[in-house]
Amino acid sequence: MPRPAPLNLRHLRRYSVTERPSKVAKETFARPTPAGSSFRTFYGNLPKVLAAERFQRLVEALAVAHRRRRTVLAMLGAHVLKVGLSPLLVDLIERRVITALAMTGSGIIHDFELAYQGQTSEEVAEALADGSFGMARETADVLNAAIQEGAKKDRGIGESVGRMIEEKKLRYRHGSLFAAAYRAGIPATVHVAIGTDIIHQHASCNGEALGKGSLLDFHRLTQVVGTVGEEAVVLNVGSAVILPEVFLKAVSISRNLGRPVKGFTAANLDMIQHYRPHQNVLTRPTALGGQAIALTGHHEILVPLLYAALMEKLER
Repeated sequence: MPRPAPLNLRHLRRYSVTERPSKVAKETFARPTPAGSSFRTFYGNLPKVLAAERFQRLVEALAVAHRRRRTVLAMLGAHVLKVGLSPLLVDLIERRVITALAMTGSGIIHDFELAYQGQTSEEVAEALADGSFGMARETADVLNAAIQEGAKKDRGIGESVGRMIEEKKLRYRHGSLFAAAYRAGIPATVHVAIGTDIIHQHASCNGEALGKGSLLDFHRLTQVVGTVGEEAVVLNVGSAVILPEVFLKAVSISRNLGRPVKGFTAANLDMIQHYRPHQNVLTRPTALGGQAIALTGHHEILVPLLYAALMEKLER
């Protein structure tokens, strides 16, 4: 078999690199921040590319939403509380930056324990060995009583727990998200999966009250989602399954009832970008308009950075 002719590259069509569109320019690069500089200087010196640029867009969206009194819905996994971020979130509630709060059932557990004794989160592996995991008496009985009392008065779980923490004047109540939401008069909802939370293990748990309270909160959250429109922000921080699923259904109901729910900023902040937050918070709900922002990192670093950057923006 004869050999093919040598490849001749002299006939390639080429161009000048100066005429080619480029995705990276030196104007977007980071700048050195001298020791002793302010956070504002550090933030201003961040590069304007990829995640840093998305982070800056989220800060701007939150600032615009606050100034123009748009809805800012914060959907939070309980891990956010366990890594010490309650003080920052309480401050955002009190400043009316966060205008609505949604959490899973574990959220009220850690929020209550922090308000009750200033500490939370047991060592699961050790406690599971002898069956003592989740058997804390006060946590179960006080929360279950609040849920049942609230259900009798047609109150959702979030309002019931926030009211209880405030009315009982728990020692560390000023660090409670649900008490802060109750004081501020903003919606705080809890979305329960039966059997997932330690308070469900106890005889004081009443399924009828739990279901009623969580359904009332789903309806309340759907009312909030109906107000999500141009310049609003929806944050999902640390919930991989339940809150993204709940949010998607609330969007569907709202649009079915004639609320457009479009033109908003949807952001997912987590250590791993999971399927449901990506689809049910970012992609599907913003398909009619808006922007989707995914930021990957540890909550205990990412959320304080977001808080500090937002404070700088709001002070200008």
